[in-house]
Amino acid sequence: MRPASAAVWRDAGSRAALRVALAAALGVASMVISPLGALAQTREVPQGRSEIQLSFSPIVKKVAPSVVNVYGARVERQQQNPLFEDPFFRRFFGGDFGVPRERVARSLGSGVIVDPSGVIVTNHHVIENMTEVKIALADKREFECDIVLRDPRTDLAVLRIRDKGVKLPAMELGDSDALEVGDLVLAIGNPFGVGQTVTQGIVSALARTQVGIGDYQFFIQTDAAINPGNSGGALVDMKGRLVGINSAIYSRSGGSVGIGFAIPAAMTRVVVESARNGGKMVKRPYFGGRLQAVTADIAESVGLERPTGALVAELRPGSPAAEAGLKRGDVILSVDGQAVDDPDAFGYRLATRPMGGQATLVVQRGPRKETLKIRLAPAPETPAREAVKLPQRTPFGGATAANLSPAVAEELSMDVAGSGVVISDIADGSSAAQVGLKKGDVILAVNGEKVATSRELDAALSRRARYWEITIKRGEEVFTAVLGG
Repeated sequence: MRPASAAVWRDAGSRAALRVALAAALGVASMVISPLGALAQTREVPQGRSEIQLSFSPIVKKVAPSVVNVYGARVERQQQNPLFEDPFFRRFFGGDFGVPRERVARSLGSGVIVDPSGVIVTNHHVIENMTEVKIALADKREFECDIVLRDPRTDLAVLRIRDKGVKLPAMELGDSDALEVGDLVLAIGNPFGVGQTVTQGIVSALARTQVGIGDYQFFIQTDAAINPGNSGGALVDMKGRLVGINSAIYSRSGGSVGIGFAIPAAMTRVVVESARNGGKMVKRPYFGGRLQAVTADIAESVGLERPTGALVAELRPGSPAAEAGLKRGDVILSVDGQAVDDPDAFGYRLATRPMGGQATLVVQRGPRKETLKIRLAPAPETPAREAVKLPQRTPFGGATAANLSPAVAEELSMDVAGSGVVISDIADGSSAAQVGLKKGDVILAVNGEKVATSRELDAALSRRARYWEITIKRGEEVFTAVLGG
């Protein structure tokens, strides 16, 4: 939810849009990923002026070489006035009219080397829709990169340099769960494209869940100054370890006002490990239920001292949640000992658990607490998705349809139970995009004929028709549209 007096901005990274205020700051962790353990730190208040004058230079020298600039590019074809596509006009005005012209769209952001072999983490929105990506190191070396993994649900992406045998300085991944409010942090990135910049601040809040970026709302808040162009950079602790990927600022003007948000390193670790294992997408533990926030009335009715936790509102038969013994009305209080304040916090805690094995849930059930074990397994792809590219000569041209399953629903960020056929992908500029179809639309019927699978939808669209009457479910809304054939 965005307050009326301020806004959370996403930094598209483009040079033309550097006024936009979504930023990320310092360097990302390394795939020199060290095991997490007890990382207790000694926290002391400065005792005198001499301690206040201490320098962060040793930390900066250690981590700055791991922070890179990320440049993205995409060639776009621009169609000229459609009048000049007419042969009559071409005859009199020449053949160049109507020929698509090309322009290059560019983006600019930051990233962090997380493995010496050349693996880099950045924000997804920095390289979104980009087809060419390169990085520039602090020592002026440049490398072209492949996009290994895109994860818009977390706003993270993983790149790998194409040069083989090159060893790059990688940053160690820290334990974001060990952070406390008041801890000192540094932010390193490339704000406004001016070059690598270091700012310092403190962790001003933890577990921020109402930021409006990505599906997993759970951010580290800092007052370290971050600005557009910092996106994909890193938040670093006083031991030179990555604790967060800076991704957004809260601002009235588009510039830093001292409220920035970073994706915790625990989530970064999940995305990086998925890329290391060759995955093209991130698979996370499947819950199989719907949660809602706990109100003061609900808290009082179940005996909680304050409104906290995630209330189980719905369970899907056969899901890990149902198998664990959860019941409607249970309030989930913690996951593996980590407190859960709301449904977003639960989603983050479950998503950062390693796949396989079990997680321990503590739930409030009526007047007593229960401890349950939930299986950590990916969402099932039942029924099989059977993705089909829909006919080009219809309004669905450029769209891909798939059978709806828990796995497909997870990928599309849909809170859907049941079956059906869903639009899983839409090509830019296609007929489907132009008529307003969206990813996640569930197609219920075509010309009065119900469709339950992707193959049935493909068959219905393969018949010739002068017009198409389409019934669509979008979220909780069902509507019918009539489109020309």
